[in-house]
Amino acid sequence: MFTNQLIEKTFLFFVILIIGYSGCQKFEKRPAQQPLARVGEKYLYTSDVQDIFPNNLPENDSILILNNFVDKWIKKQLLLQKAELNLSDEQKDVSKQLDEYRSSLLIFKYEQSLIKQKLDTIIYPSEIEEYYAENSSNFLLDNTIVKALFIKLPADAPNLNRLRQLYRSEDEDDMQQLESYCYQYANKYDYFNDQWIPFSMIQSELPQEINNPDRFLVYNKYIEQQDSTYKYFVYLRDYRAVSEQAPIEYIENNIKSIILNKRKVQFLNDMENDIYNDAIKKGDFTIY
Repeated sequence: MFTNQLIEKTFLFFVILIIGYSGCQKFEKRPAQQPLARVGEKYLYTSDVQDIFPNNLPENDSILILNNFVDKWIKKQLLLQKAELNLSDEQKDVSKQLDEYRSSLLIFKYEQSLIKQKLDTIIYPSEIEEYYAENSSNFLLDNTIVKALFIKLPADAPNLNRLRQLYRSEDEDDMQQLESYCYQYANKYDYFNDQWIPFSMIQSELPQEINNPDRFLVYNKYIEQQDSTYKYFVYLRDYRAVSEQAPIEYIENNIKSIILNKRKVQFLNDMENDIYNDAIKKGDFTIY
């Protein structure tokens, strides 16, 4: 571990060096640099750490980051030394693994580049509907979902009887009056009329637990609860219970991801076959 004095001295040198070579300038060649640490014959230089600091970081935080980075580098080099000393030559020969990793990484980058350039990512509603219809049994709900309106008010909020009329109404004018009321008095007002959400999101906001929510939703459209500070009002406009088929709009994004992934797999398979067949025509490989 560096002493604080050495860390501060090193950091100040580092800051001065960056200022002196700001803009498009680069650090001097490594032999002319001030090393920050050494383990055996391995050195850590200022150029190795120039990108570890976020912008506009206070000096004390920068010193801490530098200290932690140097400590981790030292521990890594010490561990590497132990590995070099204690592993056999056969164990230390990782050239095959490195070659395989390099090959896999290059292929992956090439594939991602082609996908980015050429894969059709537009998914039409008709495709989503078709996939949903053909795979409806795969889209069963594992939690109860609702379309709901949720209001949280201070216990002393005025005109609660009028509020009860407004939040249970389907009339557009009443909804506008409700929004105006909630804007003035509500601590929280969420209107999920066109969006399915897990019922657990509503439950987590309420002070009293609702047991057996699927049964509860069969017989209740409204929830009113209170604690010592707030009153809670919920209008449950629609619901789907556990094990029912999920509404298409609730899982639309999931279906898009599935369709897109299938396209990627097909695209990569076609690309691989095209390259293979082209190589056959050109005689680019031989099987013995």
